[in-house]
Amino acid sequence: MGIKATIVVLGGDGIGPEVTREGVRALQAIASRYGHEFTFSEHVIGGAAIDETQSALPAKTLSACGTADAVLLGAVGGPKWSDPKAKIRPEQGLLALRKGLNLFANLRPVTIHPALLDVSPLKPEVLRGTDIMVVRELTGGIYFGEKRRTEDFASDLCTYSVEEVTRVTRVAGRLAQGRRKRIVSVDKANVLETSRLWRATVEAVLGAEFPDVELEHMLVDSAAMHLIRKPSSFDVILTENMFGDILTDEASMLAGSLGLLPSASLGAGKLGVYEPIHGSAPDIAGQGIANPYATMLSAAMLLRHSLGLNEEAAAVEKAVAASISAGVRTADIAAGGAVASTSNAGEAVVSRLLG
Repeated sequence: MGIKATIVVLGGDGIGPEVTREGVRALQAIASRYGHEFTFSEHVIGGAAIDETQSALPAKTLSACGTADAVLLGAVGGPKWSDPKAKIRPEQGLLALRKGLNLFANLRPVTIHPALLDVSPLKPEVLRGTDIMVVRELTGGIYFGEKRRTEDFASDLCTYSVEEVTRVTRVAGRLAQGRRKRIVSVDKANVLETSRLWRATVEAVLGAEFPDVELEHMLVDSAAMHLIRKPSSFDVILTENMFGDILTDEASMLAGSLGLLPSASLGAGKLGVYEPIHGSAPDIAGQGIANPYATMLSAAMLLRHSLGLNEEAAAVEKAVAASISAGVRTADIAAGGAVASTSNAGEAVVSRLLG
C-alpha cells in the first residue's frame, strides 16, 4: 500500500535548481512505480531568498520545512553574495535551517563505482573496496560558537557538550551495527579540550550501548592522510562539525567528483534535509551540464531515512549505478568519453525506474 508524503524542495542558488529538478523527477518516478503520493512545494533559501526577502532563511521557508516529511535541497551561495563583510550571507540560511530543525547528524556515504575507477586521481588498486559512511556532527563546534571581531582581532569559539556528542555517537553506533561494526572517531585530542571531551564521551557511549562495535581514535591530520593512503580501511567515520566538513570534501575525490556524493542531515525524528555535498557551482549554472547523480542519490537517502522506503531507495541507487555503467556521464566524470547533459543523466535514471 502506498504512502502519502509532503516534500519541500529548496533549489537554492547556482546549479541547485537544475539538480533538484532531476531529484524530484526521480521521486516522482518512484511514486508512480510503487503507488505512493508525494506532494512537492518549492521555497527559497540562500542568495535567492536574500534577493527576495532580505533573509537567507525566510520564516515561511523554515515553517514549511518544519511541517514537511522531508526536505530536498540543492545548494546555496555564489559570487553575487560573497562579500565577507555582508551582514546576511547565503550560508547563514543553511546553518539556520539545520539549527531550526535540530538536525545534528550529517551522513555522507562514500562509495566507488567500478566504472569510475579511472576518474579518481588515486590509483584503482588504492580505491577498490572503499565503502565509507561519514557521520558528522552538525550543530556544534566552531561554526556555531560565539564569534568576535575587532579591527585587529577575531575569534571563533569552539564548544561541545556531552549531550551533543552522545546523540551523534548513537547515530554512528546504529549505522556501524548495520555495516562492518567499526568506527574511527576523528578528533584533535592532543591539543583541543573539546576533542578530549569528544573522545571520552564517544568511548563511554559506545562501550555502554554498542559493545559489539570496534572503536579506534584517530587524529584529524592522520585521518586525512589515511583517507588517501588506504580508504578501504574505513567503515564508519565519526567526527565533529568542521573536521567532518573538510574530510568529506577530501573523500569526494575518492569517488572522482563532488557530483557523485549525497548527504542526509538528520535529527531525533524522521524529518531530514537531503542534499548533494557539492556547492552551487555558479561558473556552470544555467548551462545544463551539472551532474545530478548526487542529488538523485540524496533523494534515495530521503526515501530510506525519512519515509522508511528501503526498497524504493535501493531502486534509485541501482538506477543511478546502471546509468553510470551504461556510460551516461556528465562532464565532471566523462574522462574523455561522451558527455551527457544534466537532463540526459536524469532521464537515464528515470527511464530505468519506470522501465
